Amino acid sequence: MEDAHGVHTAHGGSKGYDKHAGHDPEQFRRRFWVSVVLAVPLVLASELAQERFGYRIDFPGSSLIGPLFGTAVFLYGGRPFLAGAVAEIRGRAPGMMLLISLAIVVAYAASLASLVGWFAMDFWWELGTLIAVMLLGHWQEMKAIGQARGALSALAALLPDEAEVVGPDGTVRAVPSGDVRVGDTVLVRPGGRVPADGEVADGAAAMDESMITGESRPVPRAAGDRVVAGTVATDSALRVRVTATGADTALAGISRLVARAQESRGRAQVLADRFAAALFYVALGTAVVTFAAWAVFGNMAEAVERTVTVLVIACPHALGLAIPLVVALSTAVAAKAGILVKDRLALERMRTVDTVLFDKTGTLTKGEHVVTGVVTDGLAEGRARDLAAGVESESEHPLAKALVRAAPSPASATGFRTLPGEGVTAEIDGTAYAVGGPGLLRRTKASLPESLQGAVEGWSDEGAAVLYLVEEGREPSVKAAFALRDEIRPEAREAVRALRAEGVGQVVMITGDARQVARTVAADLGIDEVFAEVVPADKDGKVAELQARGLTVAMVGDGVNDAPALARADVGLAIGAGTDVAIESAGVVLASSDPRAVPGVLRLSRAAYRKMVQNLAWAAGYNIVTLPLAAGVLAWAGVSLGPAVGALLMSASTIVVALNAQLLRRVDLRPR
Repeated sequence: MEDAHGVHTAHGGSKGYDKHAGHDPEQFRRRFWVSVVLAVPLVLASELAQERFGYRIDFPGSSLIGPLFGTAVFLYGGRPFLAGAVAEIRGRAPGMMLLISLAIVVAYAASLASLVGWFAMDFWWELGTLIAVMLLGHWQEMKAIGQARGALSALAALLPDEAEVVGPDGTVRAVPSGDVRVGDTVLVRPGGRVPADGEVADGAAAMDESMITGESRPVPRAAGDRVVAGTVATDSALRVRVTATGADTALAGISRLVARAQESRGRAQVLADRFAAALFYVALGTAVVTFAAWAVFGNMAEAVERTVTVLVIACPHALGLAIPLVVALSTAVAAKAGILVKDRLALERMRTVDTVLFDKTGTLTKGEHVVTGVVTDGLAEGRARDLAAGVESESEHPLAKALVRAAPSPASATGFRTLPGEGVTAEIDGTAYAVGGPGLLRRTKASLPESLQGAVEGWSDEGAAVLYLVEEGREPSVKAAFALRDEIRPEAREAVRALRAEGVGQVVMITGDARQVARTVAADLGIDEVFAEVVPADKDGKVAELQARGLTVAMVGDGVNDAPALARADVGLAIGAGTDVAIESAGVVLASSDPRAVPGVLRLSRAAYRKMVQNLAWAAGYNIVTLPLAAGVLAWAGVSLGPAVGALLMSASTIVVALNAQLLRRVDLRPR
């Protein structure tokens, strides 16, 4: 279900645990407390309590306490279970609600029968406490599920209720955020949230994007930069031109990914569902055998009590909650850290990964060049940088922009002229200068000074791009040489180290760049193996090659040409700043574009799997141990369980599973 902003709200449900249609924590809380109040007179009026505490309740009509209050509890407190049982019968999917209903119907019917003298024992107080404890367990269950689904509500809550739209005449008017349209310009004041995705039209601010990316430090955004709905301008006002609204915003997309993951089914869930379905028939069969055995070898009252206890104990609440709650919590915890799980199976498989394959450009590197070395001949380094930046100041080439960014104070130049395939030329203070690569040296016939040759040869061997500053004239001369490389992300080194610490055996890099460039980056990062000069169409083939060696591969990439490899890998992880195609091909999306999130996904996968195994073991083991006790196999030794105790144990089992799943909130996904 989507709200006015196109963000999924939390009223939908995972197929794994939303079998109580229309139920919510508030309903169970209210019914629980009313049922407790109604059950108190039943307990006080029971023969057991009167004998145990030595008092008597005897007044005209006191015999009606059980039937009146018991019927009230049955009809009011038991209603959600009875309605759920009807739905399960209609859907031909017997489960926990039908088991609960069988238990309370048998107890109620037996108590009515005792009222007319068919039995010598009634179950009014057991019925009241049974329903109250069942409601308590369901209340806590729904409360836990609601907390997990709260991730979606929290995403929706990031959007402001109102936006300030700037009119053509400069006037500002407040409108509901849902009324903002693409092309509108909105004013975002300091401390305010961006109402829709857009581009900064005017102003500059440090944006708090932690709710989207998990990155705690504010990120500078200025004119031309993209901003995302829900982020906060921390220090200055911005005017933002809206480019996407409602369901098209990044925030809505994140919400859809989280909802899709919480609703998807994994292998562990399929196993749990099959076990729960089988448990219904096992419980029903056990109940029939128990009733028959006690009716023949014991007495009818004991037979009914044992049968009710078996049906109560067998309710697969813990089993039904074991996997879905772990999934809901793990996806919610991940989303909070900027890790968006699209496919539950991908998260389950991540724990088995022993090889991580990184695309280089845009993943391990920033995808933009920086000046990493400067050598000069007869010029100060700062002056050489300023001259080169002045010549390149009007060029749009990425290497030119890197030179401009690296200059302390770019020189003022005139007479710009492009030299196709060679570089650019311009005049500075009446002197003609040119900047370009080896083609420029060939055109000008300028020779490389001996003082520069060693550095240039070293840069070339490492695969760096080399540009030259040439002073033109009657005899052109090379005044400086610049080495430019695709800048390695500082986080990449930490990501590789963290993967090693998590026990990943192989870290591999794949790139279309030259071998020298690839080897330099790999050596810097400590990467084990490199696939260089790989054309886009062959990337998925390299993934298959690793898999053919018996390796389980996680692929991390960001581009269109990474999509086939992401789909081929055992787990595909897309860098969130990448293309829609890459994101659609991946099972996990890293919203922050930080490769250090990959070890976090690994930690989460392992922690979630541990919780699934623990919960399944507890839920299944609980039924295996308690069903025979409920049937009375140890009654001869004085060990027996009554219906109320059975209800308490069943609810306790559910709460244990819920609390164990909640421990996932303690998993630290932040870069270490």
